[in-house]
Amino acid sequence: MMEKEKEGERSGPPCACGVDISVLPEGCISNTIALTTPKDACRACAVSSIFRAAAESNAVWESFLPSDYQAIIARSSSSSDSLSFSSKKQLYLSLSDNPILIDDAKKQSFFLDKLSGKKCYLLSARELTIAWGDDSRYWRWVSLPESRFSEVAELCFVWWFDINGKISTSMLSPKTNYSAYLVYKLTSRAHGFNYHLPTASIGTTGGGEVYEQTVGLGLPAVEPGQQDQVVLPQQQHTSRPKQRNDGWLEIELGQFFNEGGEADELQFGLKEVKCLSVKSGLIVEGIEIRPTRG
Repeated sequence: MMEKEKEGERSGPPCACGVDISVLPEGCISNTIALTTPKDACRACAVSSIFRAAAESNAVWESFLPSDYQAIIARSSSSSDSLSFSSKKQLYLSLSDNPILIDDAKKQSFFLDKLSGKKCYLLSARELTIAWGDDSRYWRWVSLPESRFSEVAELCFVWWFDINGKISTSMLSPKTNYSAYLVYKLTSRAHGFNYHLPTASIGTTGGGEVYEQTVGLGLPAVEPGQQDQVVLPQQQHTSRPKQRNDGWLEIELGQFFNEGGEADELQFGLKEVKCLSVKSGLIVEGIEIRPTRG
């Protein structure tokens, strides 16, 4: 009896059906882990050396990458050497931690959501439609070292504030709830964003519901990892800015569920054209589209 117990300890814990899962072929374990998530795959590495080998295999991490990742990388302005890795896991982690510039480095930045592997994009200010954006009296285009793009848009002053963007839903991951965020900064002379709050909107051109909410660009920012502590009654339905780890601010414009299938055009924007009060001191890096976190 004692000998059988010791033998059981050496072979590892059996599954519910009495079979030692460690004796399964590595390919079988890899196929199972590929049906989970990147987070689960990392956890599986702690089970045993066999699970670690399976969980870190190219087959598993290839399944977590978007099906069109090679075509996206081909559009990158980065050198091929900078995106050359010995494993698909390293490539996945690089695309999660280090966004790549695509389409001549002026229009878009692409990256993966680290937890899910879903596709994310940051559309540059040059890719947006900004009312009076080409008139240097109202907007000027400047370079900032903290921006991933060569140019950002700085608001000198306007009365008619209107920024819009769009992206094909076919570029996004299907069956995914997305949020759109304005990525921005405020200069020391920022003015006019707390009196009459702009309205943000998001929806598709093919019909359906258009999500709208007011946004408080000038409200105090929430630091990373913190929750809103004090929200005034009149601000309960107002989106508030959050401090990003890259030094910029972001504010949610709205949410959208991408069903997938037939391609449509997702449109999003931010405007204040009713009260026509003077606004100034806003720096726009772009609008980011990424999966909504619960």
